[in-house]
Amino acid sequence: GYVDMRKAIAESSNVYFYEIGGGFEKQKGLGINNIEKYAKLFGFGNDFSEGFFSGKSGVVPSPEWKKETFKTDNVWRIGDTYNTAIGQYGFQVTPIQVVRAVSAIANGGSILNPSITLNPSSGAVRSVNIKEADFQVVREGMRGAVLYGTAVGLNIPQVEVAAKTGTAELGSAKKFVNSWVIG
Repeated sequence: GYVDMRKAIAESSNVYFYEIGGGFEKQKGLGINNIEKYAKLFGFGNDFSEGFFSGKSGVVPSPEWKKETFKTDNVWRIGDTYNTAIGQYGFQVTPIQVVRAVSAIANGGSILNPSITLNPSSGAVRSVNIKEADFQVVREGMRGAVLYGTAVGLNIPQVEVAAKTGTAELGSAKKFVNSWVIG
């Protein structure tokens, strides 16, 4: 049936995001270069070197990454774009990267440096230049995940939560997975 961005986020629709990322038939997708651009805009694939929460950069798959990583089969294919669009293939993120990205969605675009001090020395590092209406669609989709989607277990009367679930595949055989949620 009909799926818009809100419902796709709430229900974690891989097919929707395959089409957004790689396209389908007459619908043009973002393409791998734009997927990489937007992922990096939100801090994925970048080191975070601030204090206690510092961490590794993770990986945003790209044709260049594939050439460096796979010596025998290094041609980028549309399937690689589809899988990257849903955060699979070689996509690797750290918990702090996800926290920073989701906080930017919640606050309207400010990438923050998390801190455990009472008076942090720095606040927003930079702003993500995306329209507020677009952030609102994402927030509504994340709220929908709690109301009727993949994070419905977080729907408790004491607090309103918006969330996104994900599944990280482990190892090259993808035999095990880690399911997680951020809110």
